[in-house]
Amino acid sequence: MIWFKGSETKTMRHYQRIFIVNLFLFFSVIAVSQDMKKFSLYKPDDKAETEIASAVSKAKKSGKHVLIQIGGNWCIWCARFHEFVTKDAQLDSLMNANYVVYHLNYSKENYNAKLLTKYNFPQRFGFPVFLILDGEGKLLHTQNSWYLEDGKKSYEPEKVKSFFTEWSTRSLDPSQYKEQ
Repeated sequence: MIWFKGSETKTMRHYQRIFIVNLFLFFSVIAVSQDMKKFSLYKPDDKAETEIASAVSKAKKSGKHVLIQIGGNWCIWCARFHEFVTKDAQLDSLMNANYVVYHLNYSKENYNAKLLTKYNFPQRFGFPVFLILDGEGKLLHTQNSWYLEDGKKSYEPEKVKSFFTEWSTRSLDPSQYKEQ
């Protein structure tokens, strides 16, 4: 191969850039993997039906709805949603003011298949997926989390706020819609 003056330097810079990009990607994957090892919100051994019944009872007593987040400790988007909401004071407050929250496990250890059949197979939307139950345990809404996302890395604050608000007990209270 014939090299022209300066082409060797350009080639070296090109390979250095490729090396640096790959190094960055490698450490990014390791960082995410380590964070996911710490993420343990979902409990495969939970008696999910019992836990949901308890959440429904608490919701009824407190005038709230139940928010079930279905996913697993393997799910990066589940971890992102949890962190996104709990680190945003307004969203965290809105969620806790309107919902009793339960994290329903879906993993190879426990798919909770029978329970998900009862809720019309919400896993068809991917994970996380959210269910809203009323104080009687009736399914009011299934929310595909994709509609709450903002691009490929996070969630959109206004979309999540709207979701929490529009499915609250107050929003579904008929007295809010009396004709003037």
